[in-house]
Amino acid sequence: MNGKKVIIIGAGIAGLAASIRLSIKGFQVDVFEANSYPGGKLTEIIMDGYRFDAGPSLFTLPEQIDELFALAGLKTEDFFRYKRLEVNCNYFWEDGARLSAYSDLDKFTKEVAYQFGEQPENIKKALDKSAYIYKYLAPLFMHRSLHKWSTWLNKKAMASYFRIGKFGLFHTMNQANQRQFKHPKLAQLFNRYATYNGSNPYQTPATLNIIPHLEFNKGAYFPTEGMHSITSSLYTLAKQLGVNFHFNKAVDKILVKDKVAIGIQAGGKSYDGNYILNNMDMVTAYKTLLNEEKQPTRLLKQPKSSSALIFYWGVKKVFPELDLHNILFSKDYAKEFKAIFKDKDIDDDPTVYINITSVQKANDAPEGAMNWFTMINVPNDQGQDWEYLKAKARKAIIRKINATLHTDIEPLIEVEQILDPIGIATKTSSANGALYGNSSNNRYAAFLRHPNYSSKIKNLYFCGGSVHPGGGIPLCLLSAKIVADMIPKP
Repeated sequence: MNGKKVIIIGAGIAGLAASIRLSIKGFQVDVFEANSYPGGKLTEIIMDGYRFDAGPSLFTLPEQIDELFALAGLKTEDFFRYKRLEVNCNYFWEDGARLSAYSDLDKFTKEVAYQFGEQPENIKKALDKSAYIYKYLAPLFMHRSLHKWSTWLNKKAMASYFRIGKFGLFHTMNQANQRQFKHPKLAQLFNRYATYNGSNPYQTPATLNIIPHLEFNKGAYFPTEGMHSITSSLYTLAKQLGVNFHFNKAVDKILVKDKVAIGIQAGGKSYDGNYILNNMDMVTAYKTLLNEEKQPTRLLKQPKSSSALIFYWGVKKVFPELDLHNILFSKDYAKEFKAIFKDKDIDDDPTVYINITSVQKANDAPEGAMNWFTMINVPNDQGQDWEYLKAKARKAIIRKINATLHTDIEPLIEVEQILDPIGIATKTSSANGALYGNSSNNRYAAFLRHPNYSSKIKNLYFCGGSVHPGGGIPLCLLSAKIVADMIPKP
């Protein structure tokens, strides 16, 4: 160490990854976290014999975790283990239709042909298109800053320019999927991937059809100790590398002198740093920590992504038809998204996602029971009556489950905890409780995210789901990598 210090605001997954990379790079790293625990949204809930992963539930691109341990000269398996899923997700419709999305593509295409009469080549073409978009856009949009000329003037960028018409920028995800698939249920299934970054498939560009490539072609995984073990393993690694964590230490202000970030203020005390890295939601940071500085008004006013309403249910019965990931689709997907994004409401027939880690990790629930992370997509907080909406949604969810699984779920729920957009905002400082920062509901959305650095304040950087390249575990980890490469080696 040469004495140069980086202060990181927030111990979310991007903050943890950045702390590891910067510590390995030779910096003294201090992380300030308002909560008493690391992980941000990637935490866990334990109650009455049930354990729940509280936030993100899908794990893709595990090589990003592997890379962090490799940089430290360590083996991932000594800290963190995972396995590839045989079934990515089970899909259900109220009319009795069901589909298992097998990770084996041949098996999946045969299942689709059997259930829906869809030609296997339609599935393969869709996933080939997804892989094509990933091949040419991932190096440009996911692994590099969009706000540096070097990104646009390299060979990989040049190769992408000649293929821009094939990236789906000029039509919506739904338009592309309706053209690709003959069966409307299959179009609905692939439209679902818009929700992975809080978008509307009827508005967001078909470029987001890049997402199925991660799940089908590259694989969906499950950490053997649950999603929270991503947080715990990276926290352990960071501490082992000498990163200093300050919990229950909310940052009040980023200190700026002559347009240079020089430290932070927390609990009435000032802390000096050569570089300041903000992992807090970008909007919240500008409104609170940087409220005396020039505001990026255009970015702050951008529409926000959707949020989530989650019911953590301990269910005293085992449903053999359910897997780790399960979707109970609404009858009218377009109507559901109109309610979320236009009406700022919850549809009477919402799509229900149920994540059950006890299928893979038996001790997450008592014997003969299951831990249901039961979630629907909802609008971000715009001052709605959330007590009314939660009661309305709970009834709609229970009706959907009963009609689809032919059960009576209410008497089987023995423990319950609820997380709404207000709770998400409170726990994670996410503006309006939006899960993914600014919305991606237009073709220019990638360019409307805050860069990973400040163009106005020297030595101030940004990482996490509210800035480039976006929300979700893989993109948050990539934001940490982009930032760590930007900060000059001490």
